[in-house]
Amino acid sequence: MKVSTIWKGKRMFDSTGPSGYSVGMDATPKYGGNGEGMTPMELLLAGLGGCMGIDITMILDRFLPEITRLEIEADGTRKEANPSGFTAIDLFFHIDGNVPDYRLWKAILMAEEKYCAVSDSLKAEIHPHLILNGVEVEKPEKTS
Repeated sequence: MKVSTIWKGKRMFDSTGPSGYSVGMDATPKYGGNGEGMTPMELLLAGLGGCMGIDITMILDRFLPEITRLEIEADGTRKEANPSGFTAIDLFFHIDGNVPDYRLWKAILMAEEKYCAVSDSLKAEIHPHLILNGVEVEKPEKTS
């Protein structure tokens, strides 16, 4: 899967995926942006919540008529030092309806441990590539 992220000026970017949908991102004014879109870290938490939600609703498909509310709150704790990535993410599943708690827990744990590609991807290695003026430039051995 490829997603294209295009600079729109200052700190604003638009990303478009194979689905054809796009999302705008921007930095907060603290980091030189205008705050005209979600931050990338907010989108990461949103992606995790959406992935977990989709998987949970697939697992619980036959019970969906009994669910009147499914809201997922993701609360990420970040490191103080740069890069200030997440050190922990707490997911709060607010569910109303007539479904036994053991079924909900089973669906939540199956989504996290077996099906959610986003939670699995948080463990992924990142391999950067630089294409400068149309030519790929090898990564230096060490950067200073």
